[in-house]
Amino acid sequence: MACAKVVSDFELLAVDDAGRRRAWTDEDKVRIVEESLRGHRQGSATARRHGISRSLLTRWRAEYRAGLLGAGRPMFTPLALTADTSSAPRFASPDGSGREAKFEIVLANGRRVIFPGSIDPAALARLLPVLESA
Repeated sequence: MACAKVVSDFELLAVDDAGRRRAWTDEDKVRIVEESLRGHRQGSATARRHGISRSLLTRWRAEYRAGLLGAGRPMFTPLALTADTSSAPRFASPDGSGREAKFEIVLANGRRVIFPGSIDPAALARLLPVLESA
């Protein structure tokens, strides 16, 4: 009768005092998130490049959009519009083509609002809080 011997190869990994977890600073997280937001579909590639999971990068992106990362970084000042629309300026295109200029506002929740220069400031003032809270 033949004797069968089962041999299992395994590797013992030594864990130092710090353990497996890495501590990421907010600056590192912001840098990685901003890198992942550049270009088209960069999330998975960025996560692999930095040795983190895609789900962790997704969580960092959500924190970044909510303003929880990089609290010490300079931020845009909130926009305040007055209700006086009688002297509302109308902006022409800077290239002189006669087309109306367009403006862009990036809200704290990550949404971008692009609007023409001829928009009624009172309507814009009513619209922005709705988009911010949605």
